[in-house]
Order: sequence, then structure tokens, then C-alpha cells
Amino acid sequence: MSAIAGDPRLIADRPGLAGTLEGVWRRVSQGEIGSLPVVAALILIAIVFQSLNPNFLTPRNLTNLVLQIAAMGTISVGVVLVLLLGEIDLSVGAVSGLCAAVMAVLNVKAGLPGALAVGVGVLAGAGIGFLQGVWITRFRVPSFVVTLAGLLGWQGLLLWVLGDTGTVNLTDPAITNLAGIFLGPRLGWFVGLAAVAVFLASLSRARRRRVAAGLGVGTTGALVARIVLVGGGILLAIAVLDAGRGVPLAMLILLGFVVAFDWVTTRTGWGRHVFAVGGNAEAARRAGVAVDRVRVLVFTLSATLAACGGILAASRLLAVNQSSGSGDVVLNAIAAAVIGGTSLFGGRGTIWSALLGALVIGSISNGMDLLALASSVKFMITGGVLLAAVTIDAVSRRGRQAAGRA
Repeated sequence: MSAIAGDPRLIADRPGLAGTLEGVWRRVSQGEIGSLPVVAALILIAIVFQSLNPNFLTPRNLTNLVLQIAAMGTISVGVVLVLLLGEIDLSVGAVSGLCAAVMAVLNVKAGLPGALAVGVGVLAGAGIGFLQGVWITRFRVPSFVVTLAGLLGWQGLLLWVLGDTGTVNLTDPAITNLAGIFLGPRLGWFVGLAAVAVFLASLSRARRRRVAAGLGVGTTGALVARIVLVGGGILLAIAVLDAGRGVPLAMLILLGFVVAFDWVTTRTGWGRHVFAVGGNAEAARRAGVAVDRVRVLVFTLSATLAACGGILAASRLLAVNQSSGSGDVVLNAIAAAVIGGTSLFGGRGTIWSALLGALVIGSISNGMDLLALASSVKFMITGGVLLAAVTIDAVSRRGRQAAGRA
């Protein structure tokens, strides 16, 4: 009887609110807290900054917030892939600036069409990532060292590419429209309703697969709550953005990357290999996984996404200069991934953590800008949030280990 009473599947299937709350508590106590801390942090941030400045939750400011995080979130998607391997990529900031500079110089100085220049910039990022991945796997040099060298080297190459000009202003609509176009109300609502429909279809498919496999599917109350929160959140976001300037194309680009790579990591064999390598590389190798090939491709994708993020940033700022990709770009991209819930120990996390973490960092930065706080305060608060996220990750890891031993 005690074994039956302690079966977590029976606890999860217990009907009503009590069963739902018990299931949540069980997952928290075992370290399976998911995105709960991030969502709670976002709610707290919104309450604090709205009470200090009533402009924080206005449609116009929230639209600006979405635009501000698009580039960082895109770069962070690639960082999540690297962290899932238990590796690190310190070069993403410099790569984003360099690839944006390549695009800008080809378009403005060489007269290359905007779309083609964007494509070359993205390919440059892929080439850089492939080179770093091969270097790491071929010579067994730690990724920390290789990408740290890349941080310095690619920053120097950026200065060389820009030359004496220093700043290149962008005017080609094919480039500037990436962050300058906003969808009208009809198209915005169409996109929102389509996203809700896709979410419901995905949820239904996952539920059917779990039932077919004989796995628990949770309580009905938990399912309804998830549908209401996610579906209602999507529609609310569309309504708020439409009340401002409309749904930004840059946000859709970021969401496209998140959805695509979430599908790749959770629905494909290659995605399972990434988690396997991050969990235990030697065990994955013995199971027949091409570990080096996985690593090379992940670093290639990381730099490619960094290039895409750099191009989005250039599109928003309408220029590329010698400081593009420098400063706190790499730190914010890594912090967003970790704050969003991706483990630094490898093998655990989701692509959605890039979006959630970017929202946290972007909200803090945006709110403090509205309050006209000094950059020093901004850095200290962001650092504190990052430390809290890493601490939660470490505590959760111990909880999972304890649950496994039990």
C-alpha cells in the first residue's frame, strides 16, 4: 500500500485542485521546477516597475521592449544549444557584430542587394561557427578557450572590415524592414489565432502520445490552466501590441527561431543526441552517437544565430559601428539562457528559456531606463538575478539527484 500511495503517477492523476497542487509541489521538491521561477520573476518585475513608473506596461513601451530583446533572444537561442552540450560560447557577441559589419559593408560599399548581403552575413556566421567547432573537436581545446580567442579575434576582424569609416549607416529596406515593419491589426490577430491553434494541436498530439505509451497525462485542471494561461497570454500579447504600433516582424522572427529549434531539440533524433552528449558524452559515444559531429553542428548553429541576432540589432539601430556586438551582448545572451532555466551542467533546458530569460533581462533593463538609473545599478541587479538563477539551478540539480537516490 505504501508503494502505491507513493507512486507519483497516481498523485499526478488525482482529480481536482488538490491533485494539481500536490503535483506541482512534488515537482518542485524533486527539482523539476521548470519555468516557474522565471514566470514569477516576470510578474514581480512588472509589478515593481509599474508601481514605480506607470509607463512600464503601456503598449508603446512593451512594443519597444519586444524590439529590444529580439536580437538578444536570437543570439541566446544558439547559446542554449551550446549549454545543452555542457559547453560555452563566449564569441557570440563578437560574431554578431562582425557578421552585421560584413552585411553592411557589402550592401553599402559594394552595392550588393540587401537580401543577398544578409545571406552572406549569415553564411559568414556559419563559417565561423564551423571553424570553432572543428577546432574544439579536432584539437580537444576547451570551448572556453577557443571561443574566448574568438571573442578577441573576431572583434579585431570587425575593426578591419569597417576600416576607417567606423560607422556604416543602413538604408536598404530589405535590411531595415527586419526590425522596422509592424503587422496591422488583422494580420496580427491572424498570427495570434494561428499560434493558439498550433499550440492546441501540439498539446493534443503530446497528450495522445503519452496515453498511447501508458504514461500519466496530469489532471484535467492542470491541462485547462495551461491552455488558458498560454492561449490567453498569446491573445493578450497581440491585443497589447496592436494597441501600440502593432506586432513587430522582429518578434515573429525570434519566435520562429524558438519554435523551430524547440521542435528540432525535442522531436528529432539529432535533438536527442544533443541532450545525450550534454548528459554524458562518453555514454553517448558508446551508444553510437557521433559526438564530435554533434558538437561541430551545435557551434555552427550558435554562430549562425549570433549572426542573425547581429543583423536584427543592426536593422533596429539602422547602423553598424566599431562597438557592434561588444559591451554586455555576450554576457546578456548567456545570462538569458541561464536565467530562463537552461542548466550550466549540460543536458537540461529548453529553447524557450532563451525567450523567457531575454524577457527578464530586457524588462529589468527597460524598467531601469524608464527610472533613469545608472548603468552601474543595472549591471549589479542583472548580476544578482543571474546569480539567483544559477543558484536555483544548482539546488534543483541536488533535488533531482536526491530524488534519484530515493
